[in-house]
Amino acid sequence: MSTLRFAKMEGAGNDFVVLDLAGDAFEPDVVQARRICDRHFGIGCDQILLIEAAQSPDAAFGYRILNADGSIAGQCGNGARCVALYLRERHGLADGALLDSPGGPVQVRFIGADRVELALGKPRFEPAQIPFDAAQSAAVYPIDVAGEALEIAAMSMGNPHAVVLVEDCAKAPVARLGPALETHPRFPDRCNVGFAQVLEPGHIRLRVFERGVGETLACGSGACAAVVALRRRGLLAASVAVDLPGGRLEVRWRGPGDPVYLIGPARFVFEGEYLT
Repeated sequence: MSTLRFAKMEGAGNDFVVLDLAGDAFEPDVVQARRICDRHFGIGCDQILLIEAAQSPDAAFGYRILNADGSIAGQCGNGARCVALYLRERHGLADGALLDSPGGPVQVRFIGADRVELALGKPRFEPAQIPFDAAQSAAVYPIDVAGEALEIAAMSMGNPHAVVLVEDCAKAPVARLGPALETHPRFPDRCNVGFAQVLEPGHIRLRVFERGVGETLACGSGACAAVVALRRRGLLAASVAVDLPGGRLEVRWRGPGDPVYLIGPARFVFEGEYLT
């Protein structure tokens, strides 16, 4: 039996187990990862964040993400803020530092003790880059989901997203349509599914069914995807407050060709040792 040191962190209720591979932790296999994420038999979390050495010369550190089902995630905005806070507290990460992520470079700016701004890069709309099965890029796509005709936006924020515009977020069929869209054959790598309600040009509500996890209290890349999708349709301003079940995030996007900025909280919950 071996001991695995970890930190439990959360950002707007999206919770993570942080393993410092640049320190004394080791990388769990798929079975171990699922056990760690289990809320009854493990520590319990939406995703595992693996901190490691940078791969590019300009980055200070790198990170990878494992979903609750053990699969690999391409990006996680809430997780990236937790990574940044962890690295500031444990490794002295400087304000303005660059981090390597599977979805591309992420620049970090600290706002006070527990808020972080991320530059998450430019959204990608070409179907092959999402990936999504479509002949050409469009702001919305018709799609049949579980026998229901819908319109969705599709894009990549370093991970694939589908965004559905709804009249009432509280009544959105997340449990029914979330898994159906996540595993829809037009998304060969599955996708995160956002259900967004516009309150006014600078304010939306959002619920997200995350790929490999299920519905979470918040999804940072999902918040970015929702704002981008609805701004492309002329429904939102350049700066938007996004209310999720776990709290509020802020997203800024001027338009195509510009990066998306995400601002929100990050917090240590506890630290401990896990016996594997």
